[in-house]
Amino acid sequence: MTSTPTTSTATAPLRPQPGEYSPYHESYISLVKGNDVLAALEDQRRQMVLLLSGRTEADGDLRYAPEKWSLKEVLGHINDTERIMSYRALRISRGDATPIEGFEQDDYVRNGRFAERPLADLIEDYIAVRRATVSLFRNLDEAAWTRRGVANKNEISVRALAYIIAGHELHHRRIIEEKYLK
Repeated sequence: MTSTPTTSTATAPLRPQPGEYSPYHESYISLVKGNDVLAALEDQRRQMVLLLSGRTEADGDLRYAPEKWSLKEVLGHINDTERIMSYRALRISRGDATPIEGFEQDDYVRNGRFAERPLADLIEDYIAVRRATVSLFRNLDEAAWTRRGVANKNEISVRALAYIIAGHELHHRRIIEEKYLK
């Protein structure tokens, strides 16, 4: 008799509460509506791809003001930040108690050379990163969602990291819509 393999996955237990993240991240977490962060992450992927599909290289090179990042650089920043936050979630969810250092976003953008890449490549990168993020979170058990660790000298839970990823993307998508693609 053969049995069908099952996967044990759990949805995130509600929204993160104050104390599970630094006050700095409240602005991101508050942008995410509802309690189903996995559905929000999936929906965001579709919305971002629709927003950016068919855009030209000139759109990607646009800076809405001097010294501001180009659209390509904003998208590269979203991708890099999501990778870093997902890495933090992976480590903390697995019980790694080693404190995780912060990162300097401007250095990442400066050294990411996003302006040299085709916009379509950065969009594909976004899709790949988001799929990996969703896969990570989708396959966590309930205990992993509430585990806490230290990142950038602040205590943070895995579920807070999921909401921060979603809120960070929403924050930047709003800027893209209002300042780059109006």
